[in-house]
Amino acid sequence: MSKPTIIRVSGPLVVAKNCLGAKMYDVVKVGKAGLIGEIIELREDLAFIQVYEETSGVGPGEKVILTHLPLSVELGLGLLGKIFDGIQRPLEEIYDKKGDFIVRGVALSPLDRTKKWEFKPLKGDGQEVKEGDILGEVQETPLISHKILVPPNISGRISEIHHGQFAVEDTICRVEKEKGFIELKLYHTWPVRKSRPFKKRIMPIQILSTGQRVLDTFFPVAKGGTACAPGPFGSGKTVIQHQLAKWSDAHIIVYVACGERGNETADLLLSFPQLKDPYSNRPLMERTVIIANTSNMPVAAREASIYTGITIAEYFRDMGYSVALMADSTSRWAEALREISGRMEEMPGEEGYPAYLPARLAEFYERAGRIICLGDDNREGNLSVIGAVSPPGGDLSDPVVQATLKVVKVFWGLDDSLANARHFPAINWLLSYSLYHEPLEEFKKNNIAEDFDDLRVKAMRLLEEEEELKEIARLVGQEALSDEDKLKLEVARSIREDFLHQNAFHPEDTFTSLKKQYIMLKLILHFYHACLEALKKGKDLSKLVKLPVRLEIARVKFISQEEMDKFRDIEEKVNHQIRNV
Repeated sequence: MSKPTIIRVSGPLVVAKNCLGAKMYDVVKVGKAGLIGEIIELREDLAFIQVYEETSGVGPGEKVILTHLPLSVELGLGLLGKIFDGIQRPLEEIYDKKGDFIVRGVALSPLDRTKKWEFKPLKGDGQEVKEGDILGEVQETPLISHKILVPPNISGRISEIHHGQFAVEDTICRVEKEKGFIELKLYHTWPVRKSRPFKKRIMPIQILSTGQRVLDTFFPVAKGGTACAPGPFGSGKTVIQHQLAKWSDAHIIVYVACGERGNETADLLLSFPQLKDPYSNRPLMERTVIIANTSNMPVAAREASIYTGITIAEYFRDMGYSVALMADSTSRWAEALREISGRMEEMPGEEGYPAYLPARLAEFYERAGRIICLGDDNREGNLSVIGAVSPPGGDLSDPVVQATLKVVKVFWGLDDSLANARHFPAINWLLSYSLYHEPLEEFKKNNIAEDFDDLRVKAMRLLEEEEELKEIARLVGQEALSDEDKLKLEVARSIREDFLHQNAFHPEDTFTSLKKQYIMLKLILHFYHACLEALKKGKDLSKLVKLPVRLEIARVKFISQEEMDKFRDIEEKVNHQIRNV
């Protein structure tokens, strides 16, 4: 029988003949260099392979090796704090051994095979176990206890389980089945395109606290929810994603830099190891995994990077952790799909994207959710997915934006006019929305304040009325407005500048807890209602809006969490100064 051989090379797409017996999405090794590729189409004995490395120098006649295995990732000890490329090659190890650039055909183990881990079993000899049960745990970092799970589709009786120091490839447990034994290790592999199983999906009911006031108060995403942040170049998509990765109250952060510029990814890689987790004051990298696949890396690997990231995120979710995945950006991923589709001569859809783009996007976002994990303890885990979208020219009618909006429940519309005015985060409060307000209502009442939602609705109404009043003022002049309307404009400006605007480089302003957000908003609206009462008593608006306490209201964002009692003093000053007008 003839061996698989290359007959055509078109950029990252390689066509090979004599591939009978191969399956869709099997991994293959292409050419003399053994480049890693994946079969994306089969026609008779022809295999269409997308190669995850540069194909220059590869030509017809070279051999192709079929592995008969799908593209998979290694899930186990040693993931946290690591930086991988799109197909889970460890970039730091490649740098140490090969230098500044990834050498074609390089193959290194994603997980350290030599490091020993202290394994503490939670099951004993003779116990029955099934998929998802926790065999034991390892304290991987001071922040995260790594649960060693029985891999999916495995069950039986433990014949022996060991305690002590083990490398990831050592056998820690033998499970007896009807036909022989299965040896379990500190890691297992999982195909990236297949979502990991769970018992059942449940409704998300907790806020994923991000520390960003415009998001948490006005457009919250739930733990286990989905969100997208589309916007034009320079509107701050990457900064938003970095802020979410730094300050989200999820246990685990998986950051996928998919097709982003190298300098932005370098900023991420340099800044993250220096950052402290605001909840534990430990280094942030102790709970972070980074998948770096920059725009100068092979285009096909972008497509894999998204799936690699979400499979790692699902693995930590299955341990019962809250996980947040940031994908920056899904537009670059869609462009990779478009390029591969064009080279395969498929019928193009809207703007050249393949017709299956909406299905692929839905498939990706639907792997988010709050779930009951497999196993005997009914533990709960959740995975939140937040994707940045980079439509050309900020056009929200772009097919990637529209396909994304059909499946996500939160839309953070970034606006370059706000970014140009130096208002960050540059999220347009009149365009954005969140469909999680109702499910999160109980959580807000129990954990923040009974009237938190009422304040949000009042503040949002003021911002909407401000836009209408500005239009009227442009037509007839601001002098024609009533005192009440002028007060609305002043308070809406205060909400925009003192509450929605946030400085990512100020140590106190970069992160705001949910409680502090509530107190800040309450203070601004207390000033508004106190001024309304004063106007009814005939007091002068020009004096009310120039009260010294307004400067203190503007500066409350810089008050630290430990000095929250100062808010009560400012509220009393508001009452005192308005009485004395």
